[in-house]
Amino acid sequence: MAPACDLPCDGDGVCMVCKATPLEAELMLCQTCATPWHAPCLARRPETLASVADWECPDCSPSAATSIPVPAGGLSGASGDLIASIRAIEADTSLTEEEKARRRQALVSGGAEQAVDEEEKEKKKKAEGEDDDVLDLFDEKFKCAFCMQLPERPVTTPCGHNFCLKCFQKWVGQGKRKCAKCRDHIPASMASQPRINSALVVAIRMAKTTKLASTGNSARVYHFVHNENRPEKAFTTERAKKAGKANACSGQIFVTVPPDHFGPILAEHDPKRNKGVLVGEVWEDRMECRQWGAHFPHVAGIAGQSEQGAQSVALSGGYEDDEDHGDWFLYTGSGGRDLSGNKRTNKNQSFDQKFEKLNKALRVSCLKGYPVRVVRSHKEKRSSYAPEKGVRYDGIYRIEKCWHKVGVQGFKVCRYLFVRCDNEPAPWTSDEHGDSPRPLPAIQELKHATDITVRKQSPAWDYDEEHGWRWTKPPPQSKRCAPSGKSEKKRGRSTTKHGQSTSVRERLLKEFGCLICGKVMSLPLTTPCAHNFCKQCLLGSYPDQSFVRERTRGGGRTLRAQKIVKKCPSCPNDISDFLQNPQVNRELMDLIESLQQRTDENVEFSEEGSAVVDKSEEENNSGNEKLSGYGSDSTDDKVSDEQIDGLVGNRPTEESDALGEKQLESVDRDSEVNAGKPEMEEVGEDCPSHMHRTVNQGSRKRRKAGAQKRAGKKAKGGEVGNVSE
Repeated sequence: MAPACDLPCDGDGVCMVCKATPLEAELMLCQTCATPWHAPCLARRPETLASVADWECPDCSPSAATSIPVPAGGLSGASGDLIASIRAIEADTSLTEEEKARRRQALVSGGAEQAVDEEEKEKKKKAEGEDDDVLDLFDEKFKCAFCMQLPERPVTTPCGHNFCLKCFQKWVGQGKRKCAKCRDHIPASMASQPRINSALVVAIRMAKTTKLASTGNSARVYHFVHNENRPEKAFTTERAKKAGKANACSGQIFVTVPPDHFGPILAEHDPKRNKGVLVGEVWEDRMECRQWGAHFPHVAGIAGQSEQGAQSVALSGGYEDDEDHGDWFLYTGSGGRDLSGNKRTNKNQSFDQKFEKLNKALRVSCLKGYPVRVVRSHKEKRSSYAPEKGVRYDGIYRIEKCWHKVGVQGFKVCRYLFVRCDNEPAPWTSDEHGDSPRPLPAIQELKHATDITVRKQSPAWDYDEEHGWRWTKPPPQSKRCAPSGKSEKKRGRSTTKHGQSTSVRERLLKEFGCLICGKVMSLPLTTPCAHNFCKQCLLGSYPDQSFVRERTRGGGRTLRAQKIVKKCPSCPNDISDFLQNPQVNRELMDLIESLQQRTDENVEFSEEGSAVVDKSEEENNSGNEKLSGYGSDSTDDKVSDEQIDGLVGNRPTEESDALGEKQLESVDRDSEVNAGKPEMEEVGEDCPSHMHRTVNQGSRKRRKAGAQKRAGKKAKGGEVGNVSE
């Protein structure tokens, strides 16, 4: 009797056709897969014993499988169709191994047609650009090595690997001080107090919210909004009306200055009114004052950084030692109070103030002569110059001296002498002009003061007879990104055309912005304090590249080398150990590249590329027309540089920008500073834009000389170089 179908022996050596244990002489082994088969039960047995050694089973030999005769009476219709369908799938060369496995599994489970329909739907979605499940990217790039899930409260190690906070704490609690992925050493400071990477938290939450919205489930309301999406007036949201100002939105920032901007806020920084912040402007409260950038902190009285200086102060009656005389005042620094627990409004000093943190920032502004914006609040009841209500901007002041003295409550306080130096008149005077240099007032308490600091060098903000008060030295460079006054359209892409998918990618890329340059990170570095920067931006923030300071004593005696403290640009934590061997966050970089690659594949990008090409063709055509006009019949005696630039089509900077947008959006601080100095030789390897400028300037000179020769103005014989287009 012919067998129903070809089946091998099972793991116990029993034939799956006749259900009997075959003799050793009746067994045949496949030379490919070494599977035992019962020879009498085969539909097509080998003709000679010599061919047994080279025999292949029906599963490994497609010709043998397709040539097996299937008896009409001995094989059921369902089994025959199943085997035929499986062999048809295996013979289909257009399918990948993954697709073949999916179809075989669906065929055995009885859902072959459904699997084919799902694959066709997926292909259709990919063709139409609708498949934009960004959560899949996170599943591929970010998984905790312990729980194999998306990190919950993600913690990033200095070596660039991400884990759940609980998983990381459990790992460290077992006494293990090496990364679970790369076995790199984990610093003791991070092991004792790991910090959550807030950028990853926001990105993962946004991806999950998008996933829930796409499946039709109700997603949790995401209350974080960007500056352009905030209300124009603070405390006007529905949530604020219910819970009060404590839980309200702070309102949109109207000016385009970063939080560490020094000096007045001019009309160029005010896209809303084109006026800037005028002296005498009054706001309802500190939150509204923050919207116009006069004083960004809505609680602290000092805005500044200990290494960079102070940008603004607020007079609100916080210390009894303050003295306000209008054009000058004595200001008391911060600190000296116990604010632990619920003692947030404690006004009693319990220890001495020191020149550190914000007090040090005021001292730096005193030494360098930086301008400081001053706002007065109606809460200052002892001053005759305070406004009756709200908060008022009173202009620019300069710190002339600072010192230590024993305050009213018996503890030492840091004191500062502020003198007004603004080009606009003060709100309490009827003068039509601003301040002029005046002698410093006599301060009686200086007789008993200690640690007096007086500026010895010329100030950065000084008076000029022709222009008034202005910057006489370059202002300090900002280390923070400025909020945009309105939403930016990146690359001219329309979010309404592609719907939610395009906007989700762009919002995710925006979350992965460098805290220094504000652009999408290139070679991202995650510090142990959980802040993310571009590698070039972070390393460029420290002019001193050494990490220890050699010390010597009188007589040539060498002392122990001192470690140089390098603080994080976003917090006061020391990251000097991390900077000695910074490791790029590879997982974050792969995710950014994947998001950028999917964004570049959109149709709008190709349309923009065609627009750039059309623009370059128009400029080339116009350049050719100009070139034909400069022939032998031309009456012009000189060819200007602008005309020669028109002969070569697109400018090199436009070409560099077009190429740069295809890669990750990053900002190289060195290239920005040295953009106008092509003669400098020290250029980093990560500075392609600067190299393009230097090379293109040389080629431009050669093209200029060639154009002049073709015009016949400097012909000296020989061949004339062709103008490259």
